[in-house]
Amino acid sequence: MKRTKTSKAWMMEHVNDAYVQRAKAEGYRARAAYKLLEIDDRDHLLRPGMTVVDLGAAPGSWSQVAVKRCAGGRVFALDLLAIEPITGVDFIQGDFSEDRVLDELTAGLGGSRVDVVLSDMAPNMSGIELTDQARSIHLAELALDFAVNHLREGGAFVVKVFQGAGFMEFREEARQHFRTLAVRKPKASRDRSPEVYLLGTGFKG
Repeated sequence: MKRTKTSKAWMMEHVNDAYVQRAKAEGYRARAAYKLLEIDDRDHLLRPGMTVVDLGAAPGSWSQVAVKRCAGGRVFALDLLAIEPITGVDFIQGDFSEDRVLDELTAGLGGSRVDVVLSDMAPNMSGIELTDQARSIHLAELALDFAVNHLREGGAFVVKVFQGAGFMEFREEARQHFRTLAVRKPKASRDRSPEVYLLGTGFKG
């Protein structure tokens, strides 16, 4: 009964959410688009002609933003889940930590480096706080490792991280690879959510 009430409350909040309604009106696949839009409006990461990789892309709203703002560039999206095709996005389905997926992406890049790596990945929540936090940090570490191995010098990295155990250590690890590292909490991120976004710019190479 409790779970049913919680699910109904979430659905009501979701349906009435201003960002959900705006996403439907403006053609974005999820309200998460406005998190990236706000970060980019402030920090000017995405520019025409750039090569962008979107990790954990499903359902595709961040890739939609990247395609619009990087006109004439290339956007690669990766996820375990399938997504409906997006014009201008090269989608690879699979686990980006697996060699097969990385080889397919590397072949697509044709030897070129990436300008921006985006990661809005989150684990499937178990409801066990310590477990979920550990999984979140693990995904962030995988995204950072990918960025370190594929970004061009001076490139940028945006990654979702949940505040909690391991957060400060991960932030310090990321800081070592970028000239500047900032924390962003977009308005579209719900207040009660522990999620924040780390923004690394000026990749040291």
